[in-house]
Amino acid sequence: MSTAMSSYSEELTDPPRTNPDLDVRDLEKRTRLMRVLARLIAVSEMDSKEIAKEADMSKQKVSHLLAGRVELLSLTELEQLRLVLDCEPSSY
Repeated sequence: MSTAMSSYSEELTDPPRTNPDLDVRDLEKRTRLMRVLARLIAVSEMDSKEIAKEADMSKQKVSHLLAGRVELLSLTELEQLRLVLDCEPSSY
């Protein structure tokens, strides 16, 4: 059996180590949420230090968000910031 044929058959039998679709979906969700949060921060009357304090996280995390460093923020952290910045009442 040739080397090319051997590696091809190994690719068919080896299961993928991770599911890249899940990683992409998670990244897309975090990116969308990050864009919304960046807009909310821009119109907010609070500065980064106040936002970080209210969200119980470091100011550096807020700076990462504003710099677009989505890979450094978890979905949980982004949701926490959304709760702090979301000015809309949950019900009328």
